[in-house]
Amino acid sequence: MGFKPPHNMVEQAKYQVIQNLGLVEIRAYPRMMVAKVEGFGDGGFNLLFRYITGNNRQKSKVAMTAPVVAEQISMTAPVLSDTNALAFVLPEKYQPDTAPEPLDDRVKIIEIPQRNVAALRFKGGWSKKVFATKAKILLEELEKAGIQALGNVFSMRYNSPFMPWFLRHNEVAIEVEVA
Repeated sequence: MGFKPPHNMVEQAKYQVIQNLGLVEIRAYPRMMVAKVEGFGDGGFNLLFRYITGNNRQKSKVAMTAPVVAEQISMTAPVLSDTNALAFVLPEKYQPDTAPEPLDDRVKIIEIPQRNVAALRFKGGWSKKVFATKAKILLEELEKAGIQALGNVFSMRYNSPFMPWFLRHNEVAIEVEVA
């Protein structure tokens, strides 16, 4: 059950599958850099797109990568913010001191430490209802396997909005504790 992207797709965040639970993969992700906006939901896409197309102090163009990560903040968990966030994973070559500096202060460059993530992959369109359904399946699978989830479920979207909905590759995921 491995998604093999065509060679012409954008760079994707690297990970190693450490356990397969059937519908769910447990993955080890290395440290990564992201450009992130909070409080704009999908509207943050335009802010991030302007950043990667040169709205940064260095006027650098930053290659588009996949996935685009959308955090869904749960009001029942410890909340750092009551808003949704959207993040672009920066290409692997960027470090905290080499990522172009955003000109828009709503765009933040954040280092995400190495972590383990459970992901449920699916094809098709995206909606809040689809997110809720897939997140429920993900959490049920983790509970059956006795794996402790950490934080909130988030989405990872791999395709441009111009990709026909039936060809899109999406995931719901959550950080997990692996023994």
